[in-house]
Amino acid sequence: KPYKCSECETSFISSSNFICHQRVHTRERPCRCPQCGKSFTNYFAFIYHFQVHKGEHSYMCPDCGKSFARISTLIQ
Repeated sequence: KPYKCSECETSFISSSNFICHQRVHTRERPCRCPQCGKSFTNYFAFIYHFQVHKGEHSYMCPDCGKSFARISTLIQ
């Protein structure tokens, strides 16, 4: 694995995963939500969060009919 973290010695195959991992140590959070100001280490975490603000409720409970933005919330 060509990318090795000098802080904790974790190795990565891709440079993008390595860069995201380094943010754990630097606490850099470059992706900021324009709605609430919460910040994230990577774009995908931001997109996952932003679904809450968009009001998209794609997951419907077959028992009660309520809909949720995240499947993890539906399962709870």
